[in-house]
Formats: sequence, C-alpha cells, structure tokens
Amino acid sequence: MDKSVAVGLTAVVGGMIALQAPINSTLGKRIGTLPAASVSFFIGTVVLVVLALVFGGGFGRIGEARHVAWYYLMGGVLGAAYVTTVLVTVRNLGAGGVTAATIAGQLTAAVVVDQLGILNISKHTITAPRLAGVLLLAAGTFLVVRY
Repeated sequence: MDKSVAVGLTAVVGGMIALQAPINSTLGKRIGTLPAASVSFFIGTVVLVVLALVFGGGFGRIGEARHVAWYYLMGGVLGAAYVTTVLVTVRNLGAGGVTAATIAGQLTAAVVVDQLGILNISKHTITAPRLAGVLLLAAGTFLVVRY
C-alpha cells in the first residue's frame, strides 16, 4: 500500500475513533458500562468474522495462534481496556479530551517501543525532534482538556 494512502486511511479511521467514545458512553448509560463494552466488542467481532469469511479467506490458519508468544494475543485485552475506560472518561473529558489523551498516550508508548525495539518493531531512536513532538502533544492535550 502506498504510504500516502496508508496515512489517509489511518487518519479517516482515526477520525471515526473520535465517535466511538461518545457512542459507547451513551450505550453505557443505557445498559451499563461493562455490558456496553461487551456489546461493542460482540458487534465488532461479528463484523470481523463476516469480513474474514468474505474477504480474508476464512479461519484456516487460526490454529497457528497457539504458536505465538502470549503477549501477541493481548490485543483484545488492550482494546477492551481502552473501550471500557473511554466509555466512562468521555463523560468528563468530552470526545476531544479523550481523543487527545488517547493519542498522547499512544505516541508516548510508541516512541518508547520504537526506542527499545520491542514487540518485533525495528528500532527508531528518540531524537530531540521526536521528543519535542511528544512534549508538544502533551501540551496540546493539556490545553484541550483544561480549556
């Protein structure tokens, strides 16, 4: 995939994520926090199963998951933690605050992952410009949440 297409697609889907917290929060107010997170993941799972069957060649290699390190199977746990947390915090922070805090946390953790080269990621040194980017994003998050 072309890099500019990848950036554009990621930005569009990232914009959709800003809708996820308020949608799940409203559902949570109606049916409860953990049931709402469960419903969200259930519907997402159904969509992914259909997509895998229609476009992804099915589940013929799913058994290979037992041969990967346990931490490569934790994506769903991390997703559940995120969805459940923002389902509640969006009520206080708003969609902008939740999105800003999410991106700040993601970038900070990603820069550390890059620096250490963990989880099969090639190393990318923390440089002064990269550090400045993280600090500017933290300042932006403060401004979005505070004002």
